[in-house]
Amino acid sequence: MTTETNRSASTPSPPAPAAGTPAEPHRLILPIVLAGVFITTLDFFIVNVAIPSLQSDLGAGDAAIEWVVAGFGLAYGVGLITGGRLGDLFGRRRMFLLGLSLFTIASLLCGVANSGGFLITSRVIQGLAAAMLAPQVLALLGSIYTGAARLKVFAGYGLAMGLAAVFGQLIGGALIQADIFGWGWRSCFLVNLPICLVIIAATLKLVPESKADGRPKLDFLGVTLITLALVALVLPLIEGREHGWPAWTWASFGAFVVLLGAFVVAERRIGAAGGSPLVNIAMFSDRAFVVGLLAQLVFWMGQASFFLVLALYLQAGRGLTALQAGLLFTAIGAGYMYTSMNATKFAAKLGRQVIAVGGLIMGVGLAVIGLTAAQLGSSGHTPWLIPGLVIDGAGMGLAVAPLASTVLARVNPQYAGSASGVLTTGLQIGNSVGVAVIGVIFYNALGNRPVPSSFPHAFDMGVIFLIAVAAGLALLVQALPKGAGGK
Repeated sequence: MTTETNRSASTPSPPAPAAGTPAEPHRLILPIVLAGVFITTLDFFIVNVAIPSLQSDLGAGDAAIEWVVAGFGLAYGVGLITGGRLGDLFGRRRMFLLGLSLFTIASLLCGVANSGGFLITSRVIQGLAAAMLAPQVLALLGSIYTGAARLKVFAGYGLAMGLAAVFGQLIGGALIQADIFGWGWRSCFLVNLPICLVIIAATLKLVPESKADGRPKLDFLGVTLITLALVALVLPLIEGREHGWPAWTWASFGAFVVLLGAFVVAERRIGAAGGSPLVNIAMFSDRAFVVGLLAQLVFWMGQASFFLVLALYLQAGRGLTALQAGLLFTAIGAGYMYTSMNATKFAAKLGRQVIAVGGLIMGVGLAVIGLTAAQLGSSGHTPWLIPGLVIDGAGMGLAVAPLASTVLARVNPQYAGSASGVLTTGLQIGNSVGVAVIGVIFYNALGNRPVPSSFPHAFDMGVIFLIAVAAGLALLVQALPKGAGGK
């Protein structure tokens, strides 16, 4: 849902036009490449309204449902920087096609899944495919377009992501309601197949290849250590509650600390030896980057987690159909679209405080949503939730666009490429950790034998966590170094 956060994980700025690139690119290149990022973003959000029906159909437990969302985000976040390196090394068009092909296969596997475990595995493969594909989009567009055209292209990139996120729930609800060929929730995944095949065919025909200068190397040790560390963190958060927090969950948290320390040591050694570390550890001495990374993590902890519990509340707690729930989600989109399109103007006046204002507006919207849900109970008219949803969406739109750009503008230019990649990874990891944490809160409040009347209380407990996240974002922004004018 951001124009700035999802920059190439391996390049500090869009690359120079590749040799042999036509002076006037074919007019279909832009929609072809943007369709790739649209479909992967859509797939992250479309699954929310499908969760109640797929849970019933597959007999999946609460932890399995959390993994359906968090598994995708975790694999996506862990693989982003490596995906960017692969594009630089072997060709961005080639990796775009490979990632899209793998995404197509994974979508088919999701669509035919007959168990929760099979679906989770397929979603992790989807996330890895998205990580392979996503970093190539801006790199490709930056190598094809120049000057004013490049600025318009990047604006289109942000719009494609915003539209996918805003309308993902609505599209998913419409597909489930239509029940094409009796597929039900499976159509949310199977619809990707014809779209991806068309994108692949068009890319082969029209999109030119692009590579980075030099021969950056892959940091296999870094990839292994950070992957194991993040799994060690998220695994007990999702599985611990259902198993009564046994000893292995605490051992896993301890392993996370050890693995993270080992990752830092390994990256320092690789960098000192003149190698190509996955993450440039030196940039963590920059306060702007450290605070910005924390703000990025905190902000995104409140996004996928909110969409998840809202979908469960509306469908399992209020009895709405997937389509009705999807229509309510568009209220968030209305607020988001308005402020995100004007965020640059607000940022010019408020500087870094535009992010804090966005966080505070989100907190107000969430408070209104929570109070309204408490008043409605398990009955009442759900349209009363719309004002709070619009306010929350407006806060999201105000904060999300300036977040990464405000941070990167304060980071030492020599760290720009690595910083951009880590911030983008923080986006997906924040989503995964947020889903895991809110899952503990929501399902603990729901109880072992949930009934519709217990969902409003569980939802309100989740909303309290989300309000704290929004307030935390506003506070973290105050720690960012002041820019021009003291803003």
